[in-house]
Amino acid sequence: MKVLLIGSGGREHALAWKIAQSPLLDQLYAAPGNPGIAEHATLVELNVEDHAAVIAFAKEKAIDFVVVGPEAPLVAGLADDLRAAGIATFGPSKAAAQLEGSKGFTKDLCARYDIPTGAYQRFKSAEPAKQYVREQGAPIVIKADGLAAGKGVTVAMSEAEALAAIDDCFDGAFGAAGAEVVVEAFLDGEEASFFCLSDGKTALALATAQDHKRVGDGDTGPNTGGMGAYSPAPVMTPAMVERTMKEIIEPTISGMAKDGNPFSGVFFAGLMITAKGPELIEYNVRFGDPECQVLMMRLKSDLLPILYATATGTLDKVQAEWRDDAALTVVLASKGYPGAYQKNTPIAHVPTASEEAKVFHAGTALKDGKLVATGGRVLNVTAFGKNVTEAQARAYALADRVEWANGFCRRDIGWQAIAREKA
Repeated sequence: MKVLLIGSGGREHALAWKIAQSPLLDQLYAAPGNPGIAEHATLVELNVEDHAAVIAFAKEKAIDFVVVGPEAPLVAGLADDLRAAGIATFGPSKAAAQLEGSKGFTKDLCARYDIPTGAYQRFKSAEPAKQYVREQGAPIVIKADGLAAGKGVTVAMSEAEALAAIDDCFDGAFGAAGAEVVVEAFLDGEEASFFCLSDGKTALALATAQDHKRVGDGDTGPNTGGMGAYSPAPVMTPAMVERTMKEIIEPTISGMAKDGNPFSGVFFAGLMITAKGPELIEYNVRFGDPECQVLMMRLKSDLLPILYATATGTLDKVQAEWRDDAALTVVLASKGYPGAYQKNTPIAHVPTASEEAKVFHAGTALKDGKLVATGGRVLNVTAFGKNVTEAQARAYALADRVEWANGFCRRDIGWQAIAREKA
């Protein structure tokens, strides 16, 4: 099978690494890819916003299957255009991708189909939103409606912070994503990420993870795209997974189909496990980043046929097997992230992989033959262990061997699970 992978981040490096292990694979291309992905795939200089160019390349190379990694091309309808050209594609339609592309769309779906989530209101201007905040009080959550690269959400612990977040959105801090704002109730509990495939009819539960969104140790500082993750998430017991499937995932699949937007791809459900049970914070319509890295490390099964079955409506014919071991990833980011940071800083050394640990590239490039950091989140150091404590020790031991003067990381990834393991 000839496969084209769309994307250039840590998530795509993890997918490329796993797809490359498949005996079904004849050739893997990646557009635009990164130096880490180049170890497993032939990189292609394609503008993925030019759908006609992507289709032309796929036809020229007789590509059998396209895997779309990031959310932006999905929200822009790339999967629809590829499928219309007769190319099997992993990823939801433009209409179904609204689950991530519009926070308001998802909240309205939850309201329609009685899916547990925080109470909310949608606003197109600042003053009514501020009035609602004053009525509700803090803590409260302010979200830019559209795609904001994981940065359009403010969990405001004070009214003043909430009002400032509303101003940020409507003053253009997140561009077009902030033209509408969703204000929702603060959910108290423990966050978890749940991943599940759907071909529009069948659901295949994958695995759980826990992400660390805040930039600083002890979950302090601003939200980021994610500073690290581990899998499995202990809070997601078998009973909690069953409830999540029944109360959140299954009503979403049937609701989307009923609304004429059948969902094919991966559900990444951001959950809050509250006293009442699992409640939906938000949906993403692609694998998480950095959660994908720990999922791919733990997946025993061949990934390629599972993704292909999702894309071709035959998900009921496949299963996914997982290693019992824990996996943990630490994100090395450019100093200053998630604010302004210096680009093209040199990375002198990236340690080689072992059986237990691997470094995935997220925001890197080659300049004059030298590896440089081009993004905010740059490397994802990922390791296995018999438990999270052991996986964490291995991940940080490997991270400390990376030679990159401009990099930093949190030093407490996995702290909740480790506290449980010590208890």
